[in-house]
This record gives sequence, structure tokens and C-alpha cells, in this order.
Amino acid sequence: MDETPITLENLFNQLGLDADRASIEQFVADHFLAEDVKLGEAPFWSTAQASFLKEKLAEDGPWALAVDELNVRLHESVHA
Repeated sequence: MDETPITLENLFNQLGLDADRASIEQFVADHFLAEDVKLGEAPFWSTAQASFLKEKLAEDGPWALAVDELNVRLHESVHA
């Protein structure tokens, strides 16, 4: 069984992205999503990244919490 803690940092690791706090904050600042764009359909994901995000949300398991946190942060109106 996978014992990886479910955190935003580990989600970024799973996506193959830099996972330190500063990199995450920069990613969020650089990738605003409009209200009508679903996280897994954002144009900046690779096919594998988008599939991972969609799968984890659909499973509604532990990873869904981290994926949802990322979704909320990318849709926050402070970017507008």
C-alpha cells in the first residue's frame, strides 16, 4: 500500500513539477483558470498530468483532497 502523505507538495511531485513552496506559489500565480475551465482540461497539462488529475478526482480518494486544493487555488479570483 502506498504510504505517501497526501500533500500539495507530493501532488506536484506526482505531476513531475517542482514541489517546493516557492515553485508551487509561482505555478499558481502563472496558471490562472477561468471559472468555466475544468482543472483536468487546462491547456498547460501534459496528457499524462491531465489523466492523473482526472483519475484522482473521479476516484474521490485521498488524492482528491490535494487535487481539489489545487483546483481551488487555480480558480481563485485573486488572479483576476
